[in-house]
Amino acid sequence: MLVSTRGRYALRVMIDLAEHQGEGYIPLKEIAERQEISEKYLENILKILVRNKVLIGLRGKGGGYRLAKSPDLYTVGSILRMTEGSLAPVACLAEDAERCSRMASCPTLPMWTKLDKMITEFFDSITIADLMSSSLPGDNYVI
Repeated sequence: MLVSTRGRYALRVMIDLAEHQGEGYIPLKEIAERQEISEKYLENILKILVRNKVLIGLRGKGGGYRLAKSPDLYTVGSILRMTEGSLAPVACLAEDAERCSRMASCPTLPMWTKLDKMITEFFDSITIADLMSSSLPGDNYVI
């Protein structure tokens, strides 16, 4: 699984908007400058997030973008699936994959299925609010 810039930037934008949620609608230009992302590329990412009702966009003077809900209600997994599509480690486990004729006899399928479950559970256990605080669940051990 390789997360593209679209998925990584979407997460950065979500964190940015969460950190500035008390400021109302944030203009595209401000987000792009803070995150050092091209406005044109960022616009495409924001369209995906608005279409999926994650962000609310307002045009015109005083317009911009803001989160539709609280940062703790958005998981990393949901944002990545919106922007990346499937997070499956192999094509045969993607939601829209055709059933493989070898699935019943594939010796590696259980391994890939377990990895897919681990990826999903991991990303779905982290919220945008968690990323804002920079302390992920389970990162409190000392060696």
